[in-house]
Amino acid sequence: MSKKIISEVLLEVANAIETGNFGKKLKVGLTTLGSEHGFENLVQGAILAKNPIFDIVLIGEGHKDFESYEAKDEEEAHKIMEDLLDRGEIASCVTMHYNFPIGVSTVGRVITPARGREMLLATTTGTSATNRVEAMVRNTLYGIATAKSLGIENPTVGIANVEGARQVEKILLDLKGNGYNFEFATSQRADGGSVMRGNDLLMATPDVMVVDSLTGNLFMKVFSAFNTGGDYEASGYGYGPGVGEDYDRRILILSRASGSPVVANALKYAYEIAKGKVNEIAKLEYKKANNAKLGEIISKLKVKKEGSNTEEVKVPEKEVVTSQISGVDILDLEDATKLLWKHGIYAESGMGCTGPIVLVNSSKKPNAKEILKEAGYIS
Repeated sequence: MSKKIISEVLLEVANAIETGNFGKKLKVGLTTLGSEHGFENLVQGAILAKNPIFDIVLIGEGHKDFESYEAKDEEEAHKIMEDLLDRGEIASCVTMHYNFPIGVSTVGRVITPARGREMLLATTTGTSATNRVEAMVRNTLYGIATAKSLGIENPTVGIANVEGARQVEKILLDLKGNGYNFEFATSQRADGGSVMRGNDLLMATPDVMVVDSLTGNLFMKVFSAFNTGGDYEASGYGYGPGVGEDYDRRILILSRASGSPVVANALKYAYEIAKGKVNEIAKLEYKKANNAKLGEIISKLKVKKEGSNTEEVKVPEKEVVTSQISGVDILDLEDATKLLWKHGIYAESGMGCTGPIVLVNSSKKPNAKEILKEAGYIS
């Protein structure tokens, strides 16, 4: 056995005794090119994150205090990063402006104001699917997998009240009914439910807030920079790891506007999801969801979208409509209203405090609800 190997073994033993962690010490990468706040901002984040549990490796411009790999530009840095990940030299890596394949998106991690609670935003960059509702359903799996990799055994899931939320809720209820076990969060507002209000965002009501990537990206920026004027992201853990059904690299995204505190937190996040094996958990969650007929449910969603109701329907005679039926998704609102017309019930669409509503005469409400429920527009 060479002296080098002996010294490495002794060093690992010493680290294990010091930290109590007797596994192999993980290395987390950080690319150091592309920040709007410069190289020193990123290095300061790495210095803040230094600890005896994991090592930090810089890729791009190096620094004397860290193991470093030089790269002339971001493209070369990403190639080095991918090579180090694929060879197992680093367990995960934090970078900026990286393009993931379709089917992979990132799970952000924020610290909510006032109460300081943490919450995962699923998702914040990338595209889980080209269909919005399908993407949000897949985002749910990514959020659950990430939460479990962080040690949250039974994470609660809330759906942000955005376009498509009610359809996502119905699909998740179907999955749950078919045996995919997870817990819905309940809104802190008086009307409850698993579709979250803006208040729930600020309160971090769920462990995982499901949202489309564009809206999630906006939320990340607001949570990260609301107290700095916007050009310096000072709070949270960044946009998080790219997660997919069969995606094996652990690459986490930072905004170019991220300040050193966020850089430091992102490096810790990278270590946690690597240690927690987020990729393996994601595959397991997908297996369970597929066993609960995820593919079949998604196929029906696509067929429904392609065959959306375009026929002309005669509007019944107008009458007073004061009773509200909620739970219809904004994407289905027109079709749901036309369906009631087709059954001879006059209805109007509207927008209530919690989202889209269908308005009908109070005497017709029970029948209207049954029709909409049977057609799958409400739960």
